[in-house]
Amino acid sequence: MDISFIITIFLIGFVGSFISGMLGIGGAIINFPMLLYIPVLLGVGHFTAHEVSGITAIQVFFATIGGVLVYRKGGYLNKTLIAYMGISILIGSFIGGFGSTHMPESGINIVYGILALIAVVMMFVPKKGIDDVPLEQVKFNKWLAAFFAFVVGIGAGIVGAGGAFLLVPIMLTVLKIPTRMTIASSLAITLISSIGAVTGKLTTGQVAILPSIIMVVASLIASPIGANVGKRVNTKVLQIVMGLLILATAIKTWMEIL
Repeated sequence: MDISFIITIFLIGFVGSFISGMLGIGGAIINFPMLLYIPVLLGVGHFTAHEVSGITAIQVFFATIGGVLVYRKGGYLNKTLIAYMGISILIGSFIGGFGSTHMPESGINIVYGILALIAVVMMFVPKKGIDDVPLEQVKFNKWLAAFFAFVVGIGAGIVGAGGAFLLVPIMLTVLKIPTRMTIASSLAITLISSIGAVTGKLTTGQVAILPSIIMVVASLIASPIGANVGKRVNTKVLQIVMGLLILATAIKTWMEIL
């Protein structure tokens, strides 16, 4: 590996993990297209969709650890929500991560594109009054939360994501969870989810070790910084940034597929 390759992978991991910590996502929604296209564009390397999904699975696991550690002190973590959605998404992501080895690369890209498109639509659904509810009074349908988490887990496991880019809009629009609690809790749920995805990817030999290590180092540095920034930014701004980010990656992915 030459130095330009190492720097490129590190910067991709740093940017993805910073945004991950700030918005409560694992970072796969950003890192998947960046790893797929940027190294090739710069002429420093090339990854297959299977390799990218494996690398992002590892990166998401470590990026979410940093974010959770920052948010756990503010009372934003909803333990009931994390338990119901975490267990369901763990089962789903293992199924998706293990099953993805039998899919063609075009199939993985299409799954990613569909998930991003659904997330875009949901992010721009109006969310009135969700941040007016005190954190200790938040209520939600536990079994509906578990069902959505399981379905998201299967798709997220296929593309090596933690699934937070879909969990966040579901938690905001369907379950009506306040923004900061959504961000904090989704990081914890994504951490659990990524265990299933990582296990599936490792057992089927889809992980490139050295690029994964570089991404992990970047994640451990950048994710806590992003989480601290996210705690200070207006919740409406966070929602808009998340929506635009997912929209951009969805457009790019579907342009490549079509």
